[in-house]
Amino acid sequence: MTLTQLEYIIAVDTYHSFGLAAEKCFVTQPTLSMQIQKLEASLGAKIFDRSKHPVLATDIGQLIIKQARAILIETKKMHEIITNTKDDVEGELRIGVIPTIAPYLLPSVLGSFMSKYPNLHLQIWEFTTDKVIQQLKTGLLDCGILATPTHDEKVAEHFLFYETFVAYLAENSPLKSKKYVTAQDILSEKLWLLNEGHCMRNQVLNICQRKRELNPERAFEYNTGSVETLKRMVDTNGGVTILPHLSIMEFSGEELNRVRFFKTPEPVREISLVTTTTFLKRKALTLLSKEIRMAVPRHLQDRRKKTIISID
Repeated sequence: MTLTQLEYIIAVDTYHSFGLAAEKCFVTQPTLSMQIQKLEASLGAKIFDRSKHPVLATDIGQLIIKQARAILIETKKMHEIITNTKDDVEGELRIGVIPTIAPYLLPSVLGSFMSKYPNLHLQIWEFTTDKVIQQLKTGLLDCGILATPTHDEKVAEHFLFYETFVAYLAENSPLKSKKYVTAQDILSEKLWLLNEGHCMRNQVLNICQRKRELNPERAFEYNTGSVETLKRMVDTNGGVTILPHLSIMEFSGEELNRVRFFKTPEPVREISLVTTTTFLKRKALTLLSKEIRMAVPRHLQDRRKKTIISID
């Protein structure tokens, strides 16, 4: 049994394909298949059911792969010990970020972070919360930037900040006469929402949950895929949408005139860096957390007079 063989079976289990696993491991498929067959022979057990497409692990194979993942994690800890003794930060950090955070947070963070740590190679993907958590567990991502809590015992959450939700109004909205708005105010207008699968959709629904029955016919009329589209729908078609605070940071004066904050306590979402509980690259994670907090307005890191909205 070799560590390379364990890496190969984990790759096949992750990608459910011998061909794709070989590609990701930078070997030919015959080489990968031969090594897995050697491992199966040495253990006296079939790890994969090759008749299934996509390829699936057998019952005993699932147990073997689980142990293989644990072995490789423990092995990588030795490399982390060495890394943590160095002044420089190097290697690779794979990050998943939800789309309602990525375009507003990352531009102000990445340039500074990469200039400080040029030997740390960042790979970043925009995914929904469910996909980030799934890829953390399979080892395809090192960490994620999500709205929390996730209520997942296999996920560790490292708090970053509380992001306030604000209302964005149409030019002719009667709500513009108000200094602050409430959930009941929002339900007096048609509300533009993100599609199913976005955790912010659930949070917006939860903000209005207690008042939904007041105006069920007009409450939720349209679904879209991005925060920018929500804003444009309001600009063009009227109504109201709810935006995360970071998305309005570069608004013009005219656009800010159409933003209304909620009455205290303000609804917010908790934003955290998330990892698996066995995450290894702790030095890189600590530095990234610090860089994000430096980029975020200080008042967003204070929970006072705020109500955290559930993502469920």
